[in-house]
Amino acid sequence: MVQSLDRLKESASQTAGPYVHIGCTPNYCGIEGVYPQDLGRTMLTPQTKGQRIRIVGRVFDGVGTPLKDAMVELWQADAAGLYNSPQETRGKADPSFTGFGRSAGDMATGEFVFDTVKPGTVPFKDGRPQAPHVTLWIVARGINIGLHTRIYFGDEAAANEADPILSRIEHRSRVETLVAPRTTEEGVPTYRHDIFLQGERETIFFDI
Repeated sequence: MVQSLDRLKESASQTAGPYVHIGCTPNYCGIEGVYPQDLGRTMLTPQTKGQRIRIVGRVFDGVGTPLKDAMVELWQADAAGLYNSPQETRGKADPSFTGFGRSAGDMATGEFVFDTVKPGTVPFKDGRPQAPHVTLWIVARGINIGLHTRIYFGDEAAANEADPILSRIEHRSRVETLVAPRTTEEGVPTYRHDIFLQGERETIFFDI
C-alpha cells in the first residue's frame, strides 16, 4: 500500500562517506579526464588584486589524530571586501578572483592548503565592520552535517578585538580557536590553522 504523503518521514542523515574525494576532487584521486582541473583548486590569476597569502592546516579528531579523508571548502571576500556572488550589492568583486576554494586533505598528512589573497573588511548585518576572515566548510567520514567555522588573522589584532562575532564569544579563551598566527614560508605570508572536531581544543563551529 502506498504511504500517504502526510506521513512521509525525514530521511536519515548520512556521512560524507569515504568517497567524497572521488566525487568532488576526482583529479586529486587520479580520476582524470572528467574535468580539466578540480573545482576550487585555483582561486587566483596573475591579475588578482591584493596581498597573496597561503592558508594551511589539518583537521583533527577527538583523540588528536589528523583526518586524511577530510575535504575543506573556503569562501571569502576579495581584497576590497566584496564577494563574487550575484547577491553582492555593494559593488563589483574582482573578476579575476573566485572567492571559493576546495582542498582535499593530503593523503599522507591530512594537510589542506589554499593559495589566496588577504580578504578585505565586510559589514556585519547591522553595518559594523567585521575583521578580515575566511569561512570554512568541512566534511569527512563520520561527519553527518558539514561543519562551518571561520579563520581570522593573527596580525589583525585591533580588528579582531572589535569584530561583532568574536566579541560575542563568552568564553574568551576559545577565541584563539578561530585565529591563525602569521608566519612566512617560502617567502609567502602563511597562516597555519588546525581544526579540532572535539576535545579540549575544540574549534568553534557556527550553526548556519
